[in-house]
Amino acid sequence: MKKFFPIFILFFGILHTHALSCTTAVISGKHTADGRSIIWKLRDSDEPKNSMRYFADGIYPYIGLVNSTDIKGENVWAGTNSAGFAIMNSASYNVNIGDTTPLKDKEGIFMKLALQTCASLEDFEQLLETYPKPRGIAANFGVMDAKGGIAFYEVDHWKWTKFDANDPRIAPKGYIIRTNYSETGTNEEKRGSIRRQTAEKIFAEAAKKNKLNYRTVIQEFSRCFYHPVFGINFRKKYETSQPETEFVASDDFITRHSSVSALIIQSVKPEELPDMTTIWALVGYPATTVAMPLWLRGNENMPKILRYDKQIKNSPLNEYALEWKKACYPINNPEGYHYLKMTQLVNVDKTGYIQRIELLEKEIFKLTDEKLSIWGIKPPLTSEIEKYYEFLNSKVSDFYANNEIKK
Repeated sequence: MKKFFPIFILFFGILHTHALSCTTAVISGKHTADGRSIIWKLRDSDEPKNSMRYFADGIYPYIGLVNSTDIKGENVWAGTNSAGFAIMNSASYNVNIGDTTPLKDKEGIFMKLALQTCASLEDFEQLLETYPKPRGIAANFGVMDAKGGIAFYEVDHWKWTKFDANDPRIAPKGYIIRTNYSETGTNEEKRGSIRRQTAEKIFAEAAKKNKLNYRTVIQEFSRCFYHPVFGINFRKKYETSQPETEFVASDDFITRHSSVSALIIQSVKPEELPDMTTIWALVGYPATTVAMPLWLRGNENMPKILRYDKQIKNSPLNEYALEWKKACYPINNPEGYHYLKMTQLVNVDKTGYIQRIELLEKEIFKLTDEKLSIWGIKPPLTSEIEKYYEFLNSKVSDFYANNEIKK
């Protein structure tokens, strides 16, 4: 059984192996400043160690976000392939209600298969139709291709529903947001409602200002500390005034203790090569990690700081981010993870981790935009991308080496 609901999607989501929450979104290229569609996933998980990995085990090579503990790379939690097909997900807790099927938690395996075999939304729909049932899936999948297709698919054990992101009847503002429930599910178990309120607010404000772009998604959406119940933007408050307390309760923020990474994927334009689809990888707690670009055209030689290192059993960038995160959650008792030391991230002295990271990111954004403007006219050789990777690897490694952990 299938239904088609046209829709513009902004998919705010977290890819997760277990029962943790997520925030996801997709944005149609018809509503971005540069005409490129975007899918975004802010991942919450109980797997804090994440890496980026290059795979060549399918019809199409692909780059995916993986758990560093997943040595064989059996699950992929977001990524894109050489055909420009990209996918991510958030867990949905209001589908499969009452279903006694024991099979579950197959989303990562399914997304890996999609990256191996799909070049378009049509291919993905065929995969949904032919995949063995019950699927062992309860998810919202954000999917994008190089032809301009972008959609959100709500999928359970037996059926799927498509929301087409390019239909203004469904998404007049150009985006759709999902946290951890599906519109086609029951009215129970609507997890992530407060985060969805936040997301709806910040996306609407960005759309009004014509700021639906990758920079906004990285620096404003992926590091959002607004609370809709209190009506307070704690990031702005702590950036502009001396607080009464250094700590805030962070459980209902989009970016919170369980946030382990974020991935922003930008589509190519129709005249561009699909293997130049851009991944912006935030490997680690999004408030303490640096966003770095990746392309399939660069092949397997990604920056070493993003790849699994056997000695530390993690990616180096993720390790840096985790060390900095410890200073953000310094209360050392079983309840300490509820309380974020906000002054560690932003403060009036502009010495917070976010403030330092975003200065570096602005340099990276500028350099990358310059590269892409040239590469859009003359596609780069793999060696050119590898050279840029080496530069970025050194730049980001030096940043962490030269910035002490202030506690």
